[in-house]
Amino acid sequence: MPKPGSDSRELLRRLRATLAEDNEGQERLDHITQIVAQGMGTEVCSIYLRRDAQTLELCATEGLKKESVHQTRMRFGEGLVGRIAKEARAINAENANREKGFRYMPETGEERYSSLLGVPIQRLGEILGVLVVQNKQPRFYSDDEVYALEIVAMVIAEMKELGAFVGEGDAMSAPHQRPFLFNGTTGQEGVAEGVIVLHDPQIVVSNPVTDDPEAEKARLQDAMNQLRISVDDLLGANIKVGDEEHRDVLEAYRMFANSKGWVSRLESSIDSGLAAEVAVEKEQSATRARMARVPDPYLRDRLHDLDDLSNRLLRLLTGQGRHSSDKLPENPILVARNIGPGELLEYGKKLKGIVLEEGSVGSHAAIIARAWAIPMVIHATNITREALNGDAILVDGDQGLAHLRPDDSVTNAFRDKIAMVSEAREKFAAIREEPAETLDGVTISLMMNAGLMLDLPSLEGSGAEGVGLFRTELQFLMRSAVPRRNELAETYSRVMDAAAGKPVVFRTLDIGSDKVLPFWKPQDEPNPAMGWRAIRLGLDKPGLMKMQIQALLRGAKGRPLRVMFPFIAQFNEFRDARALFFNVVESEKRLGHTMPSEIKIGAMLETPSLAFAPDRFFELCDFISIGGNDLKQFFYAADRENERVRRRYDTLNVSFLTFIGQIAERCKSFDTPLSFCGEDAGRPLEALCLAAMGLRSLSMRPASVGPVKDMIRRHNLNEVRAVIDAAFASGEQSVRPALMAYLEKTDA
Repeated sequence: MPKPGSDSRELLRRLRATLAEDNEGQERLDHITQIVAQGMGTEVCSIYLRRDAQTLELCATEGLKKESVHQTRMRFGEGLVGRIAKEARAINAENANREKGFRYMPETGEERYSSLLGVPIQRLGEILGVLVVQNKQPRFYSDDEVYALEIVAMVIAEMKELGAFVGEGDAMSAPHQRPFLFNGTTGQEGVAEGVIVLHDPQIVVSNPVTDDPEAEKARLQDAMNQLRISVDDLLGANIKVGDEEHRDVLEAYRMFANSKGWVSRLESSIDSGLAAEVAVEKEQSATRARMARVPDPYLRDRLHDLDDLSNRLLRLLTGQGRHSSDKLPENPILVARNIGPGELLEYGKKLKGIVLEEGSVGSHAAIIARAWAIPMVIHATNITREALNGDAILVDGDQGLAHLRPDDSVTNAFRDKIAMVSEAREKFAAIREEPAETLDGVTISLMMNAGLMLDLPSLEGSGAEGVGLFRTELQFLMRSAVPRRNELAETYSRVMDAAAGKPVVFRTLDIGSDKVLPFWKPQDEPNPAMGWRAIRLGLDKPGLMKMQIQALLRGAKGRPLRVMFPFIAQFNEFRDARALFFNVVESEKRLGHTMPSEIKIGAMLETPSLAFAPDRFFELCDFISIGGNDLKQFFYAADRENERVRRRYDTLNVSFLTFIGQIAERCKSFDTPLSFCGEDAGRPLEALCLAAMGLRSLSMRPASVGPVKDMIRRHNLNEVRAVIDAAFASGEQSVRPALMAYLEKTDA
């Protein structure tokens, strides 16, 4: 039987010859089953390929009935072959018909065969099919035979990727050519047409088999040396900062890069006849399969480290790297599994759209996309597997859709939508300098949200009256160490310079939950959104909070300063944070630093509890900003990162609007200015409703200012409030239907 070494290399040599033959895809598949059956001494060899996301199809066989080819199909998890695909692991059965889940397929004639060995055909963790051998006599297949079949399956996966098995039917369709529609989730509204830039490009291996293992191992060793040097360079600076736990995490990453076991497994695959790149992909596929089965988050993170190192090694072996930001094509649409804020910023505003397999609406990548008004779709499952650099793509952020390689009819309809969006932009630009004043004479202040210097040029162009929320945590999240106080002060000063006298409200550091600082060990909390975050963390680490307050005071350079504390849940948190702020003020005065001409201290109302705080809170607070995204999730007990529950609850629900109205009334009774900040402030219908409930200031992403202003200027708040009150009285759960009907009538 073949062993890792010369026997399996002979088997792979014959497979490579098959790949080089000028045959149709079906002939190649048939030939492979013959080669494997002969080479392994089995009576049956069958290849099942994936027809769609959950269906396998028998595409070639040596030993089973030929008429069952392209007729026999099964779901993932159905029968032993379906189990192999679903679980991404081999099954070695002495008596297959006694195995759990066995399914008899009479059309194949397989009842004569007792023993079965099946392995997944997978590439980078994605199941492409299943390779099976069978014998009449009951027997277990040896470890060497299992290994040999896995090696063959890896080569078949690479050949499938190269389009070597193209034929009739979905299971043998050409890879990366058909149109695909990905149903994701809206990360940022808007539409864009462009070409794909993959954040981690697909690695293409043109020759998966080698005749010279020693040369391949030398290539691997050279790439490993480069990898280790790059990892040392990457971690050298970071490992000098932070505590011992942080050092341990970084050293674990370095340990993987120097793992003798990892290299030994790669070299063993090369000795079996695989090219170095395919050996790395084989190990990476096994790692991703293990990641999917490991429940422990710490171990998953360590396996993710190995996956990341595999990607780096593949880029070194193939020379196929990432795009640099200065080499982007025209109209680039970024496609990635996920991306952090620092990596996204490297691409800059050249991007026309973003599509992610993962991500969340609250991620900092989504926040940056919203600030830049770049259409974004998240949860586009498997798009990085299907897409190639340069593929045409249409991004519909409004509907959460991505059309990959669209046909002409879809493209033409999409271009009509883009034209309508462009026409609307021109309409909004015409009222940019006009006030957001309702027909009955109520003026609503429209502010914009920001978090980067890159956002500030939008202030003038959007028509916003100032920055209602400047997120200060982004300067921390994009660094490998705590920023220096003077660097932060300079940043805050430049923000105020760019605002050119318009008000800027700085929110102090809001980290924790989904915002984990790179230089701090993540906290293992069962519910981080309700855990140690924002002001709770700031009060527990007063040194960090004092440093940021000093930077804010110095950055103001004598100008008015507005600061608000995030995630205040009760009065004493605000009182303590405010006292700490003014202690720093007194200290700065003693040091002779110039103080702001005016200081206003506010709070973000993001928990229902704060709405019921003592009167003294409202008297002491200079202003309050409702953090709509968090307030809504705590009001409804629905995690805003969980798509299953996030959309169940409507902002225009009667109970939530009643609560908003109560907050507005209480603030009004104390003359405490109140604003609303969050996604809903930037949605025209919701913004109009919030204004009718008593809000006189709304803060939103820059691109929303025009549409919201247009909506407000066209309506009478008294009439809108009457519609809302009537809906309240009718017993309806939401006022949305009544408002939509009102707008239809008034806008007709």
